[in-house]
Amino acid sequence: MSAWIVFLIISLICFIAEIYTPTMFFLNFAIAGIVCTVLALLTDNYNVLVPIFTILSILFILFLRPLLNINPKKEKEHTFESQYIGKTATAITDINAFSGRLKIYDEDWEARTADEAAAEIKKGSKITIIRHDDLTMFVEKKGKK
Repeated sequence: MSAWIVFLIISLICFIAEIYTPTMFFLNFAIAGIVCTVLALLTDNYNVLVPIFTILSILFILFLRPLLNINPKKEKEHTFESQYIGKTATAITDINAFSGRLKIYDEDWEARTADEAAAEIKKGSKITIIRHDDLTMFVEKKGKK
């Protein structure tokens, strides 16, 4: 089998693997395989092509992968918290330290009082969201400090 066909098959397998595992890892091998496919049109010598494939793969992993990284480690300006913390909501049930529901932006959320010793907040009261933990909002009665 010709060397260019071997490297073309390696490239296709790596491209397909990259599609199913979006880690930007197999893409490096696929690009190195494409380069070796082109070089294999000039020579069929595996003693030249395999080291070139290896060196290119390592170089692409070291230099190309950081450039193509889709999720850089930057702080996002708008987080889940910033959308709700400090906002005013309405209690749609009585809210205490163990149960309750609130409505904000036409969304229904689990709610708890921020302080376990706080008095129960009555249904229909305006409340301020202090913090959240997963899908539970911790609130206090509006105007209380």
